[in-house]
Amino acid sequence: MPKTDDATRAMRLVMGDGVASQIMATLTSGPLLIGLALALGASNMTIGLLCAAPFLGQLLQLPAIPLVERLRRRRLVTVVAAAANRVALLVAAATPLLPPSLALPVLCGAVLAHASLGALAACGWNSWMRDLLPPERLGRFFADRLFLTTLAGAAVSYVAGRVIDAGHGAQPYVWLFAAGVACGTVAVALLAVTPEPRMPPARERRSLRGLYAEPFRDANFRRLMAFLAAWSFSVNLAVPFFTVMMLKRLGLDMAEVVLLGIVSQVAHLCVLRFWGRLSDRFSNKAVLGLCAPLFLVCLFGWTFVTFPDRHALSVPLLFVLHAAMGVALAGATLAAGNIGLKLSPEGRATPFLAMGGVVSSMAAALAALLGGALAHVFETREMALTLRWSSPGGGFALDAVHLGHWDFFFLFACAVGLYALHRLRMVTESGDVAGLEIIRRAWRSCVLVVRPRRLAPLPRQDAPERRHVGALAALGEEGGGLHGG
Repeated sequence: MPKTDDATRAMRLVMGDGVASQIMATLTSGPLLIGLALALGASNMTIGLLCAAPFLGQLLQLPAIPLVERLRRRRLVTVVAAAANRVALLVAAATPLLPPSLALPVLCGAVLAHASLGALAACGWNSWMRDLLPPERLGRFFADRLFLTTLAGAAVSYVAGRVIDAGHGAQPYVWLFAAGVACGTVAVALLAVTPEPRMPPARERRSLRGLYAEPFRDANFRRLMAFLAAWSFSVNLAVPFFTVMMLKRLGLDMAEVVLLGIVSQVAHLCVLRFWGRLSDRFSNKAVLGLCAPLFLVCLFGWTFVTFPDRHALSVPLLFVLHAAMGVALAGATLAAGNIGLKLSPEGRATPFLAMGGVVSSMAAALAALLGGALAHVFETREMALTLRWSSPGGGFALDAVHLGHWDFFFLFACAVGLYALHRLRMVTESGDVAGLEIIRRAWRSCVLVVRPRRLAPLPRQDAPERRHVGALAALGEEGGGLHGG
């Protein structure tokens, strides 16, 4: 473990890397990447492929595990891979300048290369950060890091949305992607001067088969991977197509879509430290047990945004749903990253984190590809349940349920999410608290904001089990981990 002064300097560098990487990710992924693809004439299948590419790229973590274990130079692996993935983004930035027949294939290839190299960097980054930063400060540090990165991403995304609406076609994306690459280069420079603790000598040379199989031999971690796979499938069957629905079906401008994203990010920021305190005080599983159902309720709420088309309450409902999803995903993202790190054995975390990331990422990629492939099938399908009343003096008809196109995806995602919650119940984590109890204590924590008083101390647990290990997997572009980058 580094000395105090060295650790403080390292934390500043990691903080700067996180902010710069987040700006790069904001300008080159999410709504802006989908907007670029639509400007180039992408189909739903192409959108699904682009959404799946970051998760398909996680397959490169498989060869990255033995590479890190044998080289034992995590900074070298991370910096070289991160620098190369910025080059892939430069290629993506140039796609609007290419002939139309080449633009979309090159964009898909560049995004896949960017994701694959990012996965290689993430494999070294996760293990590096685990050994670099003081364990007793991880929770507070990563909460602050996520706060700053989210704030930076929100500000940059709004400016980017205004730039796109003020421009014409795909040309504004060239400059935005180039600016993202510049910020990403700054992040690589900060990583290059961040100190790296020396990895201890390998106790024994393990075979590739042994490295890959080790996480599956741990029954509890195997149950965790089943939950992560089902949860990733649920989220990525719906979330990647929110932007497509808002741009194409609701006819919103890019600035309006970005503004809704900022609403979600602001809600995310407001509750992030609250969820962090709860995960410290209770358990990550308990936080997931609160946040995951809230997110599923939001998915179901999306079916009312069009009923059957845009209506007077569509936009207000979008603001409410984005705010609620920000609250839910803040806790779910933090807790999902923490629980994976907490259940990974100390000193042998690399294969556990990498395999967890690969399993959840493959499920997410399958969901995005399935959504893109079936989007045109459900585009012309509708299902309605109508209540009718007739009398001698007249009558009326009321649509009680009306589902069409993306609504089918949202309902299916809810069903898979309920299965994920079932799998979560099978995972064992120390300090777990029942849902009603955490709600009661969370309410008491909220009351303290208005009327401060000391809470009764909880029963003491062993220190290693009470550590908040930080959501490394969800933070920064090089922190892909269990979330797949």
